[in-house]
Amino acid sequence: MGEGEEVGNKQILLRDFVSGFPKESDMALNRSNTIQLKVPEGSKAVLVKNLYLSCDPYMRSRMRKPDAPSYIPPFTPASVITGYGVAKVLDSGHPDFKEGDLIWGMTGWEEYSLITATEALFKIHYTDVPLSYYTGVLGMPGMTAYAGFYEICSPKKGEYVFVSAASGAVGQLVGQFAKLLGCYVVGSAGTNEKVDLLKNKFGFDEAFNYKDETNLDVALKRYFPEGIDIYFENVGGKMLDAVLLNMRLHGRIAVCGMISQYNLEQPEGLHNLFSIIAKRIRMEGFLVVDYYHLYPKFLDLVRQYIKGGKIVYVEDKAEGLESGPAALIGLFTGKNVGKQVVVVAHE
Repeated sequence: MGEGEEVGNKQILLRDFVSGFPKESDMALNRSNTIQLKVPEGSKAVLVKNLYLSCDPYMRSRMRKPDAPSYIPPFTPASVITGYGVAKVLDSGHPDFKEGDLIWGMTGWEEYSLITATEALFKIHYTDVPLSYYTGVLGMPGMTAYAGFYEICSPKKGEYVFVSAASGAVGQLVGQFAKLLGCYVVGSAGTNEKVDLLKNKFGFDEAFNYKDETNLDVALKRYFPEGIDIYFENVGGKMLDAVLLNMRLHGRIAVCGMISQYNLEQPEGLHNLFSIIAKRIRMEGFLVVDYYHLYPKFLDLVRQYIKGGKIVYVEDKAEGLESGPAALIGLFTGKNVGKQVVVVAHE
């Protein structure tokens, strides 16, 4: 493939803004697009070949209409979906990147991308782990787990920690960070297979299938008879309401996501907010982008954990760009087991 050659560039497009539960048909595979394999003269962009794409729950909020409240701009209908990914640089007009570099950061759901927002890219210096890990444990989800647990929750050895959506890309790491610190850790998930994974692979002390529980308050009291010190919130809704009743004095809640609410036209209300006052609970939402300055520190720590066998990580890989829509939609039914990755090309 010669430099500057024009090639086909399959893409995943958002058809239109989505209301209610998203469907595969809300996205379309575009086979007719082409791209020039060279950065335009004078541009500081980078041209990349995408290798792995990350499916993340926050992407649902980018499918909403512009007037819907969100912290991130919506996708544009009939345009390429964007998200985190791992890619190889084919050409560059930017002094910080050169041909052959591997990067992770914001890219397009397509075979090749011309990236102009290079400030959102991280160069990959270590390839002694699978490159796909930079969509997860060594990328945005890993940083989210690290910042939320260590920076927001201020954990201490021996504390009682609860993680919802615990088998997902972020939750599986929060639980393992907590165990490494000497905490008692319980996770919730939506299938018995995921519960077994939490207890037998990730080392959680206990785990339960929330779908089998008729009363979440009772379930939490069963696993936390003395209450919860730290709750890592990925779910929202009824789970958060039940957790508030079971928090200990001066408990901390890191609000990372609320996946149970993303597809509702009318979000569920909460009834137990007075617990925040009565128990002096600190509840804080956060965005990982505010903590990327800690990435070098995080990378050093987690690479050592992985190489030392102290952290294990599970990925759910979907092969081919065409599989992207189904993989993304599967997040909202709990279809994935571990971090959902789309393999666009093998390095």
